[in-house]
Amino acid sequence: MSKYDVTVIGSGPGGYVAAIRCAQLGMRTALIERYPTLGGTCLNVGCIPSKALLDSSEHYHAATHSFKSHGIELQNLAVNMPQMVARKNDVVSQTCLGVKGLMDKNKIDVFYGHGTIQTANSIAVFDKSDLSKLLHTVETDKIIIATGSKPVCPPAFNYDKKRIITSTEALNIDHVPGHIAIIGAGVIGLELGSVYARLGTKVSVVEYADSILGGMDGDLGKDMLKTLRKELGFTFYLSHAVGEVKADGDKVHLTATSRKDNSVLNLEADYCLVAIGRKPYTDNLGLENIGVEKDERGRIKTNSHLQTNVPNVFAIGDVVQGAMLAHKAEEEGVLVAEYLAGQKPHINYNLIPGIVYTWPEVASVGQTEEQLKASGVPYKSGKFFFRALGRARASGDTNGFVKILAHKDTDEVLGMHIIGARAADIIMEGVAAMEYRASAEDIARFSHGHPTYTEAVKEAALDCTEKRSLHS
Repeated sequence: MSKYDVTVIGSGPGGYVAAIRCAQLGMRTALIERYPTLGGTCLNVGCIPSKALLDSSEHYHAATHSFKSHGIELQNLAVNMPQMVARKNDVVSQTCLGVKGLMDKNKIDVFYGHGTIQTANSIAVFDKSDLSKLLHTVETDKIIIATGSKPVCPPAFNYDKKRIITSTEALNIDHVPGHIAIIGAGVIGLELGSVYARLGTKVSVVEYADSILGGMDGDLGKDMLKTLRKELGFTFYLSHAVGEVKADGDKVHLTATSRKDNSVLNLEADYCLVAIGRKPYTDNLGLENIGVEKDERGRIKTNSHLQTNVPNVFAIGDVVQGAMLAHKAEEEGVLVAEYLAGQKPHINYNLIPGIVYTWPEVASVGQTEEQLKASGVPYKSGKFFFRALGRARASGDTNGFVKILAHKDTDEVLGMHIIGARAADIIMEGVAAMEYRASAEDIARFSHGHPTYTEAVKEAALDCTEKRSLHS
C-alpha cells in the first residue's frame, strides 16, 4: 500500500499534465493508467495517430495532384498502406515513451491497471482483464479523475470493430478501401475521411444536421463543404437520419431517411465509420462508492474549481462538461494542480480554440456569428480570402479565408474564424489578441511579415475596421 498527496486516474493529456504540475508544486503524485502505454486516447488512438496519417496522405495527394504544377515529375506512385500505418505506430510509440520519460523525470509513480475508487481516500487498482484480481491499493489525500471518453455507437449501428468501425479501428486499416461511408460530419469524420479520400477511397458522409462542422461558425462549414466536394470528391447526404447499419461479409449496408422529403437512402460500402460523438468514460470507476454526482449526459458535475461534490475529488477533461479537446483537458489539469497548491489559476473557456486538421485546416476561437446574432450583441465582420495573398499563391494553397468578428461599438475582437493553410497555427494570433481584449484596429496596426499567411489576419482586421483592406 502506498500513500500520496494526489492520485490521478487516467494518463491522457489532462491526466499526465495534471500529474506533472502537481509534482512540480511539491506534491507526492501517483498516476493510474488502465492500458500498458501512457497518453490516453489522444496519443494512442486519437490526435497523434490521426495527424500522422493525415500528413502521410497529404504527401501522396500532393504528389499526385499538385507536384506537376511545381515542375516536379513523378512516375509509378503507389500507396504502401502497411508502411503508412507502421510509421503512424512509430510516431505513437515515440510520443507515449516521451510521456513515460516525463513521469520518471518528475518522480511520479505509475500504476498500470484499472483504477476503481473505494473511498474518498483509497483507490484499488485491478487487472484490467480480470477486475476481480487486485494489483495495488493506493491511499491518497486528493483524487483527480481524468478518464476521458469513448465513441458513441448506438445498438442499431451493429458496431463489430471489423466492418462497422469507430476512429480507433479506422487508424489501422491496412489497405486502401474502395468506399467508406461515414456517419457524422464533425471533426473526426472529416479528418479520417480526408485521409482515405486523398488515397483514392470514395467517401460518403451521412449527417443528421443540414450543415457540417456543427458548433463552428457557419461560414467555415459552408466553405469546407464546397472544398471537400471539389478537391477530394466527398459525397454528402445532409439532413439524413441513419436507421440501421449491417455488415454482410466484406460489405456494409446503410439505410437512412431524408428529413426533408422522407426518401430512403441505401448505401453499400467496404466500411462504415461511426463518428457521431463521444461520451464520458466512467465504467467501473467507483463513483457510486463515494456518491460523486453526474449530470443527465453522464458527465461528472464540478464547480468552477473542477471540484466534485466530494471535496477532495476533482475531475477534468472529457468526463466533465465542455469541449472534448486535449488542450482544454491540459489547461484543466494545470488549474486543479495550482488550485490544490493554494494558487488562483483561471481558464477562459471562450478562448480555447477549436481546430480541424483537414486541408485546408479549420480553426476557430471566441464567438461565432450565429452566437452573436442569437445573443443580440451588436457586431461587425471583416473577411479576407487567401486567394488574394501572395504567400498562398506561391504555395498553391489559395482556398479559404480569415474572418474577424468585433463589437460594433467598442471594436473589441469577439471571434476569429479561419479556413485555410496553417489555420491551426494562425488561430493563436486571435487567442492572444482576445486574451488581452485587443480591438480589430490593434490587430490591423500590428506589422505582419511579408510574405506570410498571417497577413490575411491583418487584412481581415482592416476589413473589419472601416472596410479598408489593402489587397482586396
